[in-house]
Amino acid sequence: MVAEQHPYEHLKKTIDINGKEYLYFDLKLLGEAYLRLPFSIRVLLESAVRNCDNFQISTADVEKIFKWEQFQRSSVGVEVPFKPARVILQDLTGVPAVVDLAAMRDAIKDLGGDPDKINPVCPADLVIDHSIQVDFSKTSDSQQKNETVEFERNKERFTFLKWGAKAFRNMLIVPPGSGIVHQVNLEYLARLVFSDSHILYPDSLVGTDSHTTMINGLGVLGWGVGGIEAEAVMLGQSISMLLPQVVGYKIVGTLNQYVTSTDLVLTVTKHLRQIGVVGKFVEFFGTGVTELSIADRATISNMSPEYGATVGFFPVDKNTITYLKQTNRSDEKVDLILKYFSSVNMLRNYCDSSEDPVFTEVFILNLCTIVSSVSGPKRPQDRVSVTDMKDDFLKCLTNKVGFKGYELSPYYLRNNTGKFIFEGREYTIHHGSVVLAAITSCTNTSNPSVMLGAGLLAKKAINAGLSVAPYIKTSMSPGSGVVTYYLEDSGVLPYLRMLGFDIVGYGCMTCIGNSGPLPDVVTETIEKHGLICCGVLSGNRNFEGRIHPNTRANYLASPLLVIAYALAGRVDINLDLEPIGINADGRKIFLREIWPSRAEIQNVEKAHVLPSMFRDVYSRIEQGSTSWQKIIPSLSQLYPWDEKSTYIKKPPFFKSMTKELPGIKSIYNARVLLFLGDSITTDHISPAGTIARSSPAARYLAERGLCPREFNSYGSRRGNDEIMTRGTFANIRLVNKLVSHPGPVTVHIPSLVQYDVFDAAQVYKEENTPVILIAGCEYGSGSSRDWAAKGTLLLGVKAIIAESYERIHRSNLVGMGLIPLQFLPGENAETLELNGRELYDIHIPENCQPQQQVIVEVDKTRKFEVILRFDTEIELLYHRHGGILNYMIRKMLN
Repeated sequence: MVAEQHPYEHLKKTIDINGKEYLYFDLKLLGEAYLRLPFSIRVLLESAVRNCDNFQISTADVEKIFKWEQFQRSSVGVEVPFKPARVILQDLTGVPAVVDLAAMRDAIKDLGGDPDKINPVCPADLVIDHSIQVDFSKTSDSQQKNETVEFERNKERFTFLKWGAKAFRNMLIVPPGSGIVHQVNLEYLARLVFSDSHILYPDSLVGTDSHTTMINGLGVLGWGVGGIEAEAVMLGQSISMLLPQVVGYKIVGTLNQYVTSTDLVLTVTKHLRQIGVVGKFVEFFGTGVTELSIADRATISNMSPEYGATVGFFPVDKNTITYLKQTNRSDEKVDLILKYFSSVNMLRNYCDSSEDPVFTEVFILNLCTIVSSVSGPKRPQDRVSVTDMKDDFLKCLTNKVGFKGYELSPYYLRNNTGKFIFEGREYTIHHGSVVLAAITSCTNTSNPSVMLGAGLLAKKAINAGLSVAPYIKTSMSPGSGVVTYYLEDSGVLPYLRMLGFDIVGYGCMTCIGNSGPLPDVVTETIEKHGLICCGVLSGNRNFEGRIHPNTRANYLASPLLVIAYALAGRVDINLDLEPIGINADGRKIFLREIWPSRAEIQNVEKAHVLPSMFRDVYSRIEQGSTSWQKIIPSLSQLYPWDEKSTYIKKPPFFKSMTKELPGIKSIYNARVLLFLGDSITTDHISPAGTIARSSPAARYLAERGLCPREFNSYGSRRGNDEIMTRGTFANIRLVNKLVSHPGPVTVHIPSLVQYDVFDAAQVYKEENTPVILIAGCEYGSGSSRDWAAKGTLLLGVKAIIAESYERIHRSNLVGMGLIPLQFLPGENAETLELNGRELYDIHIPENCQPQQQVIVEVDKTRKFEVILRFDTEIELLYHRHGGILNYMIRKMLN
């Protein structure tokens, strides 16, 4: 039998690089329109051309992408497929992904298939970086102690992941203690061009963390998807997406000497959020881009979820090539990358306007307008200039409850101080006091300029006689071991340590909520006096309740400003006009006296960030610590589940699965489990942080003989569905309109008895009553957490009716077999006079179409229409199978 010729065989060209011949697809041969395409769309087009098989990807799909100018403005949306080159996972999302793959092997075996077919086809890299917590800080052995505790808590999970690395082909596990997934991706894992076969093609990826977008700063197209969607990609499935509009964001001018890349990114985040770029690509261009280092670009790309874009893309240029050399990529590999991108017209010259492609629309930012900024107190897009910080915070105290308000009563405004004894000395804290300051997360610790800037600021602060109050919990968790190298080499690390910013570990710590405990006396004082105390962190998320339960106000800031506000001890300060502190001689010290200039920082960076550092760190990254090396996993093809385990449990998703399709069914006599408002984030939905002692999850663990100190975090127990379902909607700040106060509680209808959310769901299950959710705008905004969808499903929820959805979460809901419904424009729960106590019938035709309007009947007496948010035909196909993983199992069987 003669193999069918590739539909685009005529586009293949040969290229000789370093004496070796390769093939590549020359997309210019498709026509002149190629050179008008945004660079990000060119990556989508190349993938479609290369993977075109007229089954998953057809020539019609290629035509849609090639004619992007025509199709991108379609009012109904144009569906296109995308096959990324690889998948990246971190352990919080990676563990459940590997658990699902292990369960899929069992399922396919039970249905008479070959378990070995469940195996990654697309390369997958998993970096263990979300397990470590700040249990210890401010001492030279904090890192060692935290890592020891990390292994004690997570040995079973780590053993399971090691089993996965052995059992599944094409999967790399990067051990704990190596750094943050996105920085490791940037500095080590990124290929830029795949050259393993005889065909060259651009690196691209999807990841199970929403900040996968950080890699776009390096010119690699990638974004966050749900864990279930990533699993399908790993098994060879393409992603179905709507052809995106591409917003051109032109950067001009130069940054002020005293402004940081963090100030820039917070400004960009606020601007793009105001513009409205949800579901769109943002592509940066203009002469100002050349002023930005790759780390600066990566910081901007990292924050794509915060400004709502699918990606914030910086095409490859000569600065990218320089960065690859600095991070110790081989000369041969760099030469291959340069020649390939030049050949396919994907190498950008930001100073040549003739290369500017066609964009959907264009916006301009002048770098000269950037000022020192932070964002908060509850959202990343709420930028505040440092000059306005004091007034803004004080207004927040009295503003109505919301993203910029706490609406404190007169009593709590008057009684706004608390005293305590710490280490033998009396201290006073008040509204606005900083109690937690952390240099953390991939957002900033990937950037040598702000890390070295923080070190220089620390040095000048120490020399000026300043210090940080000892009760403030300070910490530093670098994104990779390279950071430690250049902080040591430049001589600033000792000064950071003197201010309490010791290295506490390598991983996503405070930003994800793994901040560990505050001193007991601080917690008691905050709770006793109802204080709005603050956390300041160099992360990318600051939703209320995420960072620490006792820091109700949290501000994102550059590492330099983290130190500045820690020195000041409060955020209700105008750092331009007020002294940051008073030294032992009684002299007032102002921030401007000790702030390093951009030129000063750049000189230090050039001298002390060296390729040899990257070579040394990454030459042994897969080896791991002694503790990691001692773990001996099972070598079986099927995972040996332990029924007594509270960490790894076989999930119930495939328990009653059959070879026949379940199809699409209407929902009758449903009750509302939760009646929610706007901007319900996955931090409200998905289990995260510590397990509260009074929670259903705690009760479950206690029943199995565990004491509170053994509970660990939800993140560490993501491989156990019993824990995670009990932790779904368990956020203490959840506002449910069915009850009068925030918290993880709801009311059972019609008995009107108040329960924890999980317990109420169990009562409904026992009654055989289906449940739904009602929500407002931007439902599911935040991180791409698969358990926000999985937990919702296991609570018994059949459908969600919301005003709008965050892209990744809607996709996750579809992937788990849930039905996302959307109110018609101009309508919501309020305009329809819904109160959440009604009985609901949702009528969905068996032959329904994407984005069809369907009827919701309330109390059998009145009706309204909603949009069925299955956006593509393949999403409908997934739902008919009961979810994307069920679809993949049946596909493997056939």
